[in-house]
Amino acid sequence: MDPAHTVVIVGAGQAGGTLAGLLRQQKFPGRVLLVGAESDPPYHRPPLSKKYDGEDYLQWLRPESFYADNDIELRLADPAVGIDRAARTVSLRSGAVLPYGTLVLATGAKPRALPVPGADLPGVLALRTLTDAVALRTAVLADARLAIVGAGYVGLEVAAAARARGCEVTVVEREERVLARVASPELSRILTDSHRARGTRILTGTDVGAVLGDGLRVRGIRLADGTEIDCDTVLVGIGAVPEDNLARDAGLECLAGVVVDAAARTSDPHILAIGDVTHRMHEGLGTLVRLESIPSATEQAKQAAAVITGTAVPPHEVPWFWSDQFDLKMKMAGVLTPGTEAVLRGDPGSGSCALFHLDSEGIPRSVETINAAADFMAGKKFIGSRTRLNRTALADPGTPLREVTQDSITPPAA
Repeated sequence: MDPAHTVVIVGAGQAGGTLAGLLRQQKFPGRVLLVGAESDPPYHRPPLSKKYDGEDYLQWLRPESFYADNDIELRLADPAVGIDRAARTVSLRSGAVLPYGTLVLATGAKPRALPVPGADLPGVLALRTLTDAVALRTAVLADARLAIVGAGYVGLEVAAAARARGCEVTVVEREERVLARVASPELSRILTDSHRARGTRILTGTDVGAVLGDGLRVRGIRLADGTEIDCDTVLVGIGAVPEDNLARDAGLECLAGVVVDAAARTSDPHILAIGDVTHRMHEGLGTLVRLESIPSATEQAKQAAAVITGTAVPPHEVPWFWSDQFDLKMKMAGVLTPGTEAVLRGDPGSGSCALFHLDSEGIPRSVETINAAADFMAGKKFIGSRTRLNRTALADPGTPLREVTQDSITPPAA
């Protein structure tokens, strides 16, 4: 087949797998190759942290037969190692050289390593792949002692599942609060209280100085102040680093990820990039951002499919995220912005509430919800439409959401 009509997708994760399916759904007639570093076909990653302790942590993105049935060529366990932009080829570790008309980088991100002595001991785990989830599932048994370094969403989700199994869990976070980089102080307090009430030990403002062990297995961690915490397993969850080496080596523009425009285009007209590896231009936010989320990866896959098939690029969605911890189902929309005021709707003690973050004009820039689906949907809509809200009405759960906009508030009688 003419290489000009060949799409090579490097990265068989959520973004890459979604794009391959979309191309066939949109009747792309050319050759589609999906290249992956792992030996497994694309699978859903959120269950790896949310459900690793259950039976449904393994969820394929598509049935395995889907790829053959739709003429999608899978090249698994054979990562790309180089790009020749002039020749428009990509080389694989096996020595295979694949010509392309369009190359799509969907290489994702890798866990940030813990830079302390002992971090390479057996029993120090990360959580990004199916193999990682299997190792964690095996290690975290009832009565096991788990130390989690990093109180981000992955760390807290794993902590919740481990506590439900009866494990002893200690979470160590170098920042002064959990989720310091991605959540508001108000939500951080609510989640910290919830985890501590369920027996999780949370230490903030604390660095890990070393991982302790006998050379064969972890036996604990030592904090920067010298305190030692006994444990059987250490999970490191201190963020992720975009896998952009392939792009950098090829001379593509990178800035904490592969820089792409509003339609997933890189600095090379024949190369697109999607998913966690990208530093993307988001029209709704008006700036470059790196969004590590399934909705963002799916949205960019739709953008790339439109570019490849020559159809209209869909408008940008309001960014949104979700997390499950214990019985708390959280959904967040928008991006936290400095200078906003948090308006609490509902009672955190009831298990259902929402935090709307309004700017000086009363326009919501983000919303964080716990077991409050209606508030999430309304907040996401308000953010997208830049609707001004009345703070007093919004804070009153008795006021219907359709009546919290400025225009819907009836002014008091003179």
